Amino acid sequence: MLTTNHLPRVFIMEGKGQKIQLSDPEVSFSPQAVLNFYCATYPILTTATVSGPVITDDTVQYTFTSVIGTKG
Repeated sequence: MLTTNHLPRVFIMEGKGQKIQLSDPEVSFSPQAVLNFYCATYPILTTATVSGPVITDDTVQYTFTSVIGTKG
């Protein structure tokens, strides 16, 4: 018999050379809605982009990458 399982989502915030793993606040949220949810806690995410999904270690990983660059 074939069974299916939902893989848990993991969100990884990249910025300033660090990677922080964030939990999924609500399964029904889209990845962009999760990004908006965490913007209040992590202001660097206000200019971030979402990439993914990538399936790794039985999780679905999305990456939030800050796009703050140099001026000029």
